[in-house]
Amino acid sequence: MVNSKKKGKRYSQEQIIRILAELNAGKTVEEICRVYGVAQSTLYNWKNKYGEMDRDELARLRELEDENRRLKRIVAQQVLDIDALKDLLTKK
Repeated sequence: MVNSKKKGKRYSQEQIIRILAELNAGKTVEEICRVYGVAQSTLYNWKNKYGEMDRDELARLRELEDENRRLKRIVAQQVLDIDALKDLLTKK
């Protein structure tokens, strides 16, 4: 179990999913908040963000986020390249 005396602890996505599974298994919101030292609003935010997600879905989400980051970097590089080419063409 997590030390409930720690304040401001960040939980990994796997831990959040495990905590939400406890909530779905029948533990009360108050009990979970007390044990893990989180506010009810935090628990509800987690529930909205992760919902009924399991570990496989979380892994897929991470893959998609990584791919999205990679694609954004590619687009940013292309924009820089296009700007550089435009500068070269206007100087001639």
